[in-house]
Amino acid sequence: MTKLAIATAIAALLAAGSALAQDKPVQLKMSSWVPPAHPLNPAFVAWAKDIEKDSNGTITATLFTSEQLGKAVDHYDMARDGIADLAYVNPGYQPGRFPVIAAGELPFLMENADGGTGALDAWYRRYAAAEMKDVHFCFAFVHDPGAFHSNKKIMLPSDISGMKIRPANATIGNLVTLLGGTNVQASAPEVRDVLERHVADAVTFPWGSILLFGIDKVVKFHMDVPLYVTTFVWVMNSAKYDGMSPAQKKVIDDHCTTEWALKVAAPWTAFEAAGRERLRHEPGHDVYKISDSDLAAWRKAVEPLTARWAEGARKAGVDPDKALAALKAELAKYKAAY
Repeated sequence: MTKLAIATAIAALLAAGSALAQDKPVQLKMSSWVPPAHPLNPAFVAWAKDIEKDSNGTITATLFTSEQLGKAVDHYDMARDGIADLAYVNPGYQPGRFPVIAAGELPFLMENADGGTGALDAWYRRYAAAEMKDVHFCFAFVHDPGAFHSNKKIMLPSDISGMKIRPANATIGNLVTLLGGTNVQASAPEVRDVLERHVADAVTFPWGSILLFGIDKVVKFHMDVPLYVTTFVWVMNSAKYDGMSPAQKKVIDDHCTTEWALKVAAPWTAFEAAGRERLRHEPGHDVYKISDSDLAAWRKAVEPLTARWAEGARKAGVDPDKALAALKAELAKYKAAY
């Protein structure tokens, strides 16, 4: 780099720092509906602290956990309406509202969340502005693959018939209905209660969270297969973003990237993966495999879900064949395809 280029770069940095120093302070309310012990919460705080540093202290944030600002199902609308400035959203809590991102929920699609998060975020950026137009999209991510956790062994698709199951998202809800089961709607913090009261017989959940939410006290059988992941987004109130200075917006933009999606999701990914091994060694718990022939039966049983997703995507103006092919290409690139 020439002396002139170095001088120009230094001048630009100084100018940016000066602009940030003159910006009005911005205080952000961040909402996470999971309990304080959940590994996502310190990751959100670390994300905010890095923003505070890069904005020279002009952007600060406070995290509210455990549904303090509102129910889990309402978090997208909370960000839209400014009840929260940033919100952790499970799009699958509102069936049919976000049909495109639901592709990430299709069973037997992702083998791991390390690459799954990178692939989903990189893929969804081309659709987020239209599908989530009420908010400012920051990034998307997934948890480590989850499975059925129940009070009896679920080996074959036919075992679902007659069961009452709390699904992780709308796609798994469709699977339960397809196989003759009944869906019991409950947010993650409510799952233990519905199982304890026998309102539900089983749940689809990631592994570490089974222990975090105390669900291990009410179910004993755990299917060891990467059945599904749930998609999540971290979104911002549009008016709050629009009210920032150009320099502050750039700081936010620099923290709403695929790289940051991976950073924020990484502690949760490790936590969920470790939960599988913990449950293997918990007395009274049965973490069981299924045979190749049974897995083939499951793959066959879930095929109609892709057609159903395609119908919703098409209604949203998206070519489902191209969209799903692009997602699978990203999964292969990030080494996360199942």
